[in-house]
Amino acid sequence: MPHKIVRSVCPYDCPDACGLLVEVKNSRAVRVSGDPDHPVTRGLLCPKMNHYEQTVHSPRRLTQPLLRTGAKGAGQFRPISWDEAIWRICGRWRELITSHGGECILPYSYAGTMGLVQRNSGHPFFHYLGASRLERTICSPAKDAGWKQIMGETPAMDPAEMGESDLIILWGINAAATSIHCLRDAQAARKNGARLWAIDTYRTPTMEAADEAFVVRPGGDGALALGMLHVIVRDGLADKAFIAANVLGFEEFSGQVLAECTPARMSHACGLPEAAIERLAREFATARAPYIRLGSGLTRYANGAMTVRTIACLPAVTGAWQRRGGGVFPGTSTGAAFPLHKVTREDFIRQPTRLVSMNQLGAALNELNDPPVMSLYVYHSNPASVAPDQNAIIQGLLRDDLFTVVHERFLTDTARYADIVLPATSSLEHADLYRCYGSYQSQRCAAAIPAVGEAKSNWQVFSLLAQGMGWNEPFFTQSADDLIEQLIALDTPWRDPDTNQRLLQGEPVFLTPTSDPKTTWLTPSGKIEILNQREPEPLPRPLPTHAEGDGFPLRLQPAVTPYALNSSFYEQDNLRTHQKVQTLLMNPADAEVRGLADSQQVVAYNQLGEVEFVLKITDRVPAGTAVTEGVWWSEFIPGQRGVNCLTSQRLTDGGRGSTLYDVAVEVKGDQ
Repeated sequence: MPHKIVRSVCPYDCPDACGLLVEVKNSRAVRVSGDPDHPVTRGLLCPKMNHYEQTVHSPRRLTQPLLRTGAKGAGQFRPISWDEAIWRICGRWRELITSHGGECILPYSYAGTMGLVQRNSGHPFFHYLGASRLERTICSPAKDAGWKQIMGETPAMDPAEMGESDLIILWGINAAATSIHCLRDAQAARKNGARLWAIDTYRTPTMEAADEAFVVRPGGDGALALGMLHVIVRDGLADKAFIAANVLGFEEFSGQVLAECTPARMSHACGLPEAAIERLAREFATARAPYIRLGSGLTRYANGAMTVRTIACLPAVTGAWQRRGGGVFPGTSTGAAFPLHKVTREDFIRQPTRLVSMNQLGAALNELNDPPVMSLYVYHSNPASVAPDQNAIIQGLLRDDLFTVVHERFLTDTARYADIVLPATSSLEHADLYRCYGSYQSQRCAAAIPAVGEAKSNWQVFSLLAQGMGWNEPFFTQSADDLIEQLIALDTPWRDPDTNQRLLQGEPVFLTPTSDPKTTWLTPSGKIEILNQREPEPLPRPLPTHAEGDGFPLRLQPAVTPYALNSSFYEQDNLRTHQKVQTLLMNPADAEVRGLADSQQVVAYNQLGEVEFVLKITDRVPAGTAVTEGVWWSEFIPGQRGVNCLTSQRLTDGGRGSTLYDVAVEVKGDQ
């Protein structure tokens, strides 16, 4: 049988929603490559997706529903039929609802798939059920909050403007691992004469690709921006005409805050010498069109929202916004482009139910709430690995009275604690509609191959569960394609008829924001609001991190790797081999003080737990900071605890986000 080529989309939580070409033979994906005609991908895929067929057809794939036969966490199961699985789940839920009410059931999901239908298809089911609602804020809500505090609903600038900048700053983003097309485009601009800076907490591969790299203290990015702003105002480099016409609160900010944020004071907080702060400020202010690409990592601290708010002041004070290529790009928000309420169905909520933070799952499973969480349903997420305070989560998952169902492709750490495991499809086995947050692009895709084994998509499973609960609601009898076409059918200024037609046919298209993000400020005042009286903190100012008060000397950075995405892709042996082992990177001076040697087994610990690593001594990491890359599955690491054993359930200053990078530890030799 000849091969056929099918267009698809990368489903993972990455900025670009890459276009894929899937080579199919005998109903199997035999090769996956980047779509050369996709406007963002242009043929380039990351190492993880270059062999996505190895994930889709991995021997580790779950292909049948499973019922637990051993102790929780042991990973011992026997196959059962789908009919039995649905019967068992619905029967148990009916019992629990009768005795405790619907809020005793908690769904847990996040971004294992970014498709608008499959990602959100649990919402209408759990709304109809009357279950507790999940506050899905583990990634970057502090970035969104900080942006809105100063910019309101102003959309992000066109990321393609990077090519018109003369100074590009990759701030808090390891683009080599998380946004390879951003790095490609930055390098293209560099060849055309732009300077490229990178700012991060250690020397990442992105730092090595820049003209200059600046290593800051974890959580010190806001202090750096405040020091730069002090110099810009002090030296008369602020654009007074732009400020007068477009900015609210500059006088209060410069007089009440910036006057105290001297480079001398900000140097300790951000970790850069005074001279470096002075130079960064002057070169930013005198650049023609400086462009800042903001990452998300710098927001996962107690001061995350304030950091974004402060950095966003830089183009406001210098007037960089008024020139093509100048400004801050935090990521796109295209929620208004599609009527997502047609999928999520908030109208199914008969009365508001409690909201549980996904960052505090450990507390939710272990504390005496009314009602207690008696059942957990996990889909496209792996909280036992990726959520903060791993020990607390596992303690909760071990409860004999907690009925846990996990819908997954692999026997993840979370699935090992399940009472019932349901086999999930990969993105090549179901239909969906995607939009990305690194550009304004969107694309629809159909299934490229039949489902592997008895795997079912999220939407299919929730339709079966609705039937098993005895509901007669017609909404749950639709197909995924029915929902996709409803999302596309709505008339909106974001999409013209030609765009809609191309979208329906599976072509990648660009969505168009309904206002010009360079000239129209969508805030209550109509100006960039440095002063925002609606906030508890009306002005940007220095804020500390949580870790500063924790009493441990090293700041731990749980960083990204090009060979995994959180806990995804550890099923691919070749990608796991690239990472070798769960490693802790440490500066030579810190290792010497502790009497530690390269390649030694060490233990990092704090008040929450301890984790075993293999030590790698390197000057890529500054003194006082330790780094580990990736979120390993427990079966591949000693001690069966990963980095999130050390992260806390504390939240950010805005957006109620995770503080996964706001971690203090000590390190000792493994005795």
